[in-house]
Amino acid sequence: MSSQRHELGAFLRSRRERITPAEAGLPQTGRRRTPGLRREELALLAGISATWYTYLEQGRDVRASDQVLTALAGALRLDRHERDHLFHLAGHMPAAETEEQLTAEVAAIPMLLQSNPAYIISASYDVLSHNQATDDLFPNFPRPANFVRWVFTEPVARYVLVDWEPEARGLLARLRTLADRYPGHAGFTRLLEDLHEASPEVRAWWPHYEVQARGGGRKRLRRADGAVIDFAYTAFHLAEQPDHTLVIYSDGRTSRPSSSSAT
Repeated sequence: MSSQRHELGAFLRSRRERITPAEAGLPQTGRRRTPGLRREELALLAGISATWYTYLEQGRDVRASDQVLTALAGALRLDRHERDHLFHLAGHMPAAETEEQLTAEVAAIPMLLQSNPAYIISASYDVLSHNQATDDLFPNFPRPANFVRWVFTEPVARYVLVDWEPEARGLLARLRTLADRYPGHAGFTRLLEDLHEASPEVRAWWPHYEVQARGGGRKRLRRADGAVIDFAYTAFHLAEQPDHTLVIYSDGRTSRPSSSSAT
């Protein structure tokens, strides 16, 4: 028995034993030798075989699918952190959250940084919150805003991003890295379908299978007045939602205005 399978079984058992039949909506049936739910009761609530669940809790060499883990997480009433831990112990990446809402306090952070362009993005680059400085630097954001859509489908992006091709290729590589963590996630699937339909560059570059981690760096951006700014940008992952990232830009050296126009 591997250590991780043993840990998975112990975790499932600990969470099963903390839920009473009454809390699970089950009738109380006589004296119980152990606290919480019986294995067969949890299996019934999750819609899986009691024998198979017993093997899983005993740490036997069986593998649970994402669907089974999601069902168990629901039946066990796991919070988001416990759910992620369950997926980790089972050797899976946690399933992507469908809820992209930010708390009011978190959504307000870019506004507190108004002198600097700042925004919060989801794993699939949906812009969940941003300030006016971001709108000034990256004009014509689509609604709802998505940074990858803007880069590949908004003509002004090729004007703003001085080094558009390497920036766009790097962004697509980072999107691929994140999309591969959540196969079948509807948000990524829809975004990639739209990008392939709208962008010949995406159709050409996607088969190259380039991958990159999301992080900070530098990029040259052209303002509406033609001035080219060497920006440093820093990425911070939110503690409560680690796939949500706060990105903050700070001015570098200003170049002479360019005579180029948006295309």
